[in-house]
Amino acid sequence: MTRTLSETLRVGPERVTIRDDDSGATPGFEGGKKAAASALAKLAKPVSDLQERLYAESRVDGRRSILLLLQGMDTSGKGGVVRHCGGLLDPQGVRVTAFKAPTEEERRHDFLWRVEPHSPEAGMIAIFDRSHYEDVLIARVRRLADESEIDRRYGAINDFERRLTDAGTTVVKCFLHISYAKQGERLRKRLDNPAKHWKFNPGDVDERRLWPDYHDSYKIALERCTTSYAPWFVVPSDHKWYRNWAITTLLHEHLAALDPQWPKTSLDIDEQKARLAQS
Repeated sequence: MTRTLSETLRVGPERVTIRDDDSGATPGFEGGKKAAASALAKLAKPVSDLQERLYAESRVDGRRSILLLLQGMDTSGKGGVVRHCGGLLDPQGVRVTAFKAPTEEERRHDFLWRVEPHSPEAGMIAIFDRSHYEDVLIARVRRLADESEIDRRYGAINDFERRLTDAGTTVVKCFLHISYAKQGERLRKRLDNPAKHWKFNPGDVDERRLWPDYHDSYKIALERCTTSYAPWFVVPSDHKWYRNWAITTLLHEHLAALDPQWPKTSLDIDEQKARLAQS
C-alpha cells in the first residue's frame, strides 16, 4: 500500500531524526528539479479548489481552518515556501504572519500572547513564518529564559495547539531541515550577489556558530511537541524544489482529508433565475 507523504514525513514517538545527511533526501518523490516543477504546477488547481471550498463552507456555518507552520534555521526557505506554496492560494483565504523578535510590549506578556490573535478564523489558511516555537528554540539556545520556564512552555504549546484543533483548526507543522554545509552555501550566495545583500544578516553567522545547540533544541521541541492532534513533519530542504513540492503536497493532503463541500443553498434557484431574467 502506497504511503502518503504525510505518513512518510511525520515525526513519530520513536522517530525524531534531524541528521545533516537526511537534509538532501527526497522521500516520496522520484525525479529531479524539472519533474518537481511540473508536479508542483499540477497541484495548483486541486489545492486552489479545495481552499475555495473550505472558504465557502465557512460562509455558512463551517468552523474549520488550517494553520501551516514553517520553522527552520536561517536560509531554510520559509519565505520561499510562502511564495511557491502560498502563491497558489487565493489571497482572500490566506493570512501570512512573520514572527520577528518580540517587541517590548510583547515581552511584558506570556509568550503566546502575540501568537494567539493570528490563529486562523473559520475558512482561512494561516501561514506562520516562524512561530511560537521560537520561544523554546532560540530561547533555549540563548538562555533567554530559565529551564523551568522553557519546560513550562512545551506544555503550554501543546495546550495551545490542542485548543486550536478542538476549535476546528488542522495544524500542519513543518520543520524545514537543511544541512550546515547548505546553509553556509546559501549565506555565501547572499554575499556574492549584490541583489541579495539586503537579505544578509550578520547575526545569522553568530547563530550558525551555535549549530549543534540548535539541533539539540529542535530535537527536543520535536520530541516534546509532536502529538496525535498536531504532529511535526520533517521536510528535507537542501533541495528547494523538493521542499516546495513536499510542503504543498502536505497542504493538499490535509485539505483533501478535510474534504470541504460546497454549501447547500436554501434559495429557490429556479425562482432566482426567473427574477434575473426579468431584471
